[in-house]
Amino acid sequence: MSYTSLLYHVVFATKDRRPVLLPENLPRVQEYIGGILRNLDGKLLAAGGAADHAHLAASLHPSQAVADVVRTLKCNSTTWIRDTFQRAGGFAWQDGYAAFTVSKSALPQVETYLAGQAAHHAKRGFVDELKALLRKHEIEFDESHLL
Repeated sequence: MSYTSLLYHVVFATKDRRPVLLPENLPRVQEYIGGILRNLDGKLLAAGGAADHAHLAASLHPSQAVADVVRTLKCNSTTWIRDTFQRAGGFAWQDGYAAFTVSKSALPQVETYLAGQAAHHAKRGFVDELKALLRKHEIEFDESHLL
């Protein structure tokens, strides 16, 4: 028998960072993404975001690669968002994502961070937030790919 605790903080943006995830729709998008994760034997632990990006804290099944899960989340939610929210016409997620491992002991801080996204983004934009997360996790990045 194998035992795992595979927790991740995943971040991805809307195409061209268009502000189309309206506050009144974001909870439904997060619920839908949670359903996709359940179908992949994972679990959405917390979610946050703003009009132009999403944050997820998720537990993944050991048979699922992070890249495959994120690709499935983005693909399936794109179709659903287009069909469900007419004002999101032509909706798409931007290529790429950021994913960070999370220890069980740090999960409460990540959940608090995701819950505070609205207040956080009143002070700091997505690109600055992403840069800070990448630096915090000591991930090298090309700034031109973040613009």
